[in-house]
Amino acid sequence: MDTGEYVLSMSRRMPAEWAPQSAVMLTWPHAGTDWLDTLDQVEPVFEAIAKAVLRFQHLILSCEDGAKTTALTDSLNQWAAAQAYPGRVLSVTAPANDTWARDHGPIAIDDEGQCQLLDFRFNAWGDKFPWDKDDVLNRRLSEGGLFGNTPLVPVDFVLEGGSIESDGQGTLLTTSECLLATSRNPGLDRTQIEGRLRESLGAERVLWLNHGYLAGDDTDSHIDTLARFCAPNHICYVRCDDEHDEHYAALRAMEAELQQFRDAGEQPYRLTPLPWPNACYGDEGERLPATYANFLIVNGAVLLPTYDVPQDKEAIRVMGAIFPDRDIIPIDCRPLIHQHGSLHCVTMQLPEGVVKP
Repeated sequence: MDTGEYVLSMSRRMPAEWAPQSAVMLTWPHAGTDWLDTLDQVEPVFEAIAKAVLRFQHLILSCEDGAKTTALTDSLNQWAAAQAYPGRVLSVTAPANDTWARDHGPIAIDDEGQCQLLDFRFNAWGDKFPWDKDDVLNRRLSEGGLFGNTPLVPVDFVLEGGSIESDGQGTLLTTSECLLATSRNPGLDRTQIEGRLRESLGAERVLWLNHGYLAGDDTDSHIDTLARFCAPNHICYVRCDDEHDEHYAALRAMEAELQQFRDAGEQPYRLTPLPWPNACYGDEGERLPATYANFLIVNGAVLLPTYDVPQDKEAIRVMGAIFPDRDIIPIDCRPLIHQHGSLHCVTMQLPEGVVKP
C-alpha cells in the first residue's frame, strides 16, 4: 500500500461513472449498525444489488462478521458461477460503523493512464454519527489485497463520494451546502476548497449548486440525490411540480441554476428532469429521502432505485431513454431510505484495472 501524499499533476482526472469499471464495493450491514432491527428487510436489497453487479463485473464485499463474510462470499460466488460469472466476489472481514460505501470508499483518479485510489478523510457528514471504523476501512481493504496493486493514497481533506459528480473531462458538480459546511473542513473557504479539488481530483471547473433540498437527508444535500451527469453535456435532476410540496421552491431554484450552467464548450447542458416520487414516510411519520437520482452506472447497465410508488414505472422509462445502450435494472430500495440513503449511497465503483481477473 502506497502511503505517500498525492502529487499535483495536470493530467489528473476523476473518471466519469460511465467509464469502464472493474468492480463495485459494498459494505455489508451487520447487527452493530443502525440496521439491527431491519436486517431481514435490508439484506435482500444488498443481495439484489450484489447480484446485479455480478452480471457485469467484480464485487468487493466487506463485512464486520467473519462467519457472515464467508457465508456471503460462498453464496454469491456459487450464484455467480451458476450464471457463468465465476470468481467475481472478493471479500474481507473488516469492522465498519455503517454501510455507506459511496462516502467512506476511495475515490479513483486517472493520472496519465495510471489509477490511484484517494483515501479522503471521512467524518460521517460533519461528525453526525460514529465514524472511526469507516475512516480506516479503505486501508483494511487495501491491506487485504482487494485493490490489487493499485496504490491507496491518503488525502488530508474530508470529502465524500456522494458529494461530487464528475463528467470525466475536468468538470465537477457539487453543492455549496455540503462542501462549504464548516463541520467538514473548518477554516477553508470556497476558493480554497476548489483548490483542493483541483489538486486532488484534477478539477478544471467546479459547478456549484446553491439550491436543492431533500427531506430526510443527513448529508447536507449530496449531489447524488439531486443532479447527476449522464454524459459530459447532459445532466439529469430531480424536479418537483407540486406547489404544495415542501421541496417545490428549493428544487425549482436548483433547476434555474442548472439552466444557467454551461458545459466546457460554453453550451447549455441538456437537462432531463426525473420523476418526483410520492412522499415516503418512516414509522414515526418522518419523510424519507426517496430520489431516482441515486442510481448507479455499471458496465452495460444502470441500477435504478425504486420505492414501490406509482412513479417507479415512469422512472424506469426515463432512465431507459437517458441510457438507451444499457440495461435498466430496478431494485426496490424502500428499506434503504429508512436509514436516509439509497442505492448509489451504499455502492462505490472502482475503475477498470483495479481488480484484475
